[in-house]
Amino acid sequence: MPDRNFHDMPSQGEEPGTRRGTEPEGGAERDRGAERRRRRAQFLRDLAEARELRDRVQPRRVKVARLRHAMRMRTFRW
Repeated sequence: MPDRNFHDMPSQGEEPGTRRGTEPEGGAERDRGAERRRRRAQFLRDLAEARELRDRVQPRRVKVARLRHAMRMRTFRW
């Protein structure tokens, strides 16, 4: 089987400490993490807003869910 060229493995001409696709200081990786956290926070805000809207539009469902949760908490044993 021929040798595969993985992204994790350095090629023949590279030094062992370097990898393709990454910057030496790791700045791009930090930016990617910050961008991911910002997108996740926005998604969670939108999700909370959608839940609040659903609760206002369907109050019966909210009441049933609240009663069901209370019943679950009453029967839960510590």
